[in-house]
Amino acid sequence: MTYEEFADARLGALLRYAVMLTGDPHQAQDLVQETMVRVQLNWRRVARSDVPERYVRRMLTNQYIDWRRGSWARRVLLRAEPDEAMPASTDHAQSAVDRDQVWSWLSRLPRRQRAALVLRYYEDLPDAEIAEILGCAVGTVRSCISRALATLRAEYVEVC
Repeated sequence: MTYEEFADARLGALLRYAVMLTGDPHQAQDLVQETMVRVQLNWRRVARSDVPERYVRRMLTNQYIDWRRGSWARRVLLRAEPDEAMPASTDHAQSAVDRDQVWSWLSRLPRRQRAALVLRYYEDLPDAEIAEILGCAVGTVRSCISRALATLRAEYVEVC
C-alpha cells in the first residue's frame, strides 16, 4: 500500500477521531494535517508495521497529548458541529446547551484521559489496543478511563 492509498482510505476516519479528541473541527484538521505530514516523512516505517492504521492513530494520539508543548498552546471553548445523523430534538436550544456542557466537561479532562475515553467509547477499541496506542499498560488504560468517568460523574452531579 502506498501513502496515497492509505491517505485516501483512512483520512476521513482519522479526521473524525481527531474531532472527538479536540472538540473542534478546525483544530482536528490541523492535528491530522500535522500527523499526516509526519506519516508521509516516515512512510517506510509506517508501512512496515503490522497494522499501519494503528501506527498512525498512535502518532495522532501522541501528537494530541503533546499539543501544549508545541505551537498549539492555546485553549479554546470546545463546540461540536451539529450531527446530521442525530434525530432532531424538539428543543434545539436545550440540545445545544447540553452538547456544550458535555464538551466543556470533556475539555477539562487531562488529554490522556480524554484520549482513552474517545478510543474506548467512540472508536470502540478494546483495552489492549488502547494501551498500545497510548503506549502504556492495560491497567493504566482502565485506570485512566475510570478516573475520567468519575470526574464526569462528579461534574454531572454538581449540575443536577
